[in-house]
Amino acid sequence: MTILVTGATGTVGRLVVEELLAAGQQVRALTRNPAKAGLPEGVEVVAGDLAEPASVAAAFEGVTAVHFINFAGDDYAPLPDGARLVELAVKEGVRRATVLGGREDGALEQALAATDIEWTLLHPVEFMSNTLRWWAHTVRTEGVIKEPFGRRLSALVHERDIAAVAATVLVEGGHGGRTYTLTGPEAITLKEKVAILGASIGQDVEFVELTVEEARAKWAADGMGEETIEFLVGALGDTPEVGYTVVPTVREVTGRDARSFAQWAEENADAFRA
Repeated sequence: MTILVTGATGTVGRLVVEELLAAGQQVRALTRNPAKAGLPEGVEVVAGDLAEPASVAAAFEGVTAVHFINFAGDDYAPLPDGARLVELAVKEGVRRATVLGGREDGALEQALAATDIEWTLLHPVEFMSNTLRWWAHTVRTEGVIKEPFGRRLSALVHERDIAAVAATVLVEGGHGGRTYTLTGPEAITLKEKVAILGASIGQDVEFVELTVEEARAKWAADGMGEETIEFLVGALGDTPEVGYTVVPTVREVTGRDARSFAQWAEENADAFRA
């Protein structure tokens, strides 16, 4: 079987490709820029943009399963025509599909639900990999993290566990019609996260807890727009229960325990060292 991975050069997409290759699958990877994909040998890399369904029609030829993302572009904008993408999948006889970040009310997701495709929605909570984006430069240059809501709990999940679940679902089947929330093995506070990271890189990382107004000012200085800032204040200041409730999905689907943040920090320690 040939499995199509959309968003194949993204944080999770790359790992889905690797997991499928390790499982002995034929992988076709969709990316907007194949020349810069840098994917493993043996992967069939094809060009296309999910925001333009006509550009990806050929990518579905001969495919039996698809890993979808439900956004397009670097700004994570909603897919403009998710239903058309599903039409292409149906036309080519796709039997299984996963959707990263899947929402029951999304156009892509609703279109899948109306077909005979065995679909599964993957709903990860906070990605451990966001730590690189938000903290790596500051830890390297200042040795300090300045954030609000130090006691905020998160059951953050390793990106490779997300990929492992996706690959297992696509290869094995039997998960149709389900929405899987994906978490790590524990819920930790922001302060605990800083301490774990410091221990992994072998240096003290100071934590300075900002007030909400200080955080707003910091994020504005970092170039964030007002809408994004207010989203963060709401999401971080009042994290929904699903964001800090540990669930055993990774073990139930893959047969092994979810990776901890301490494991992730050890794997990525060099990115935080000065």
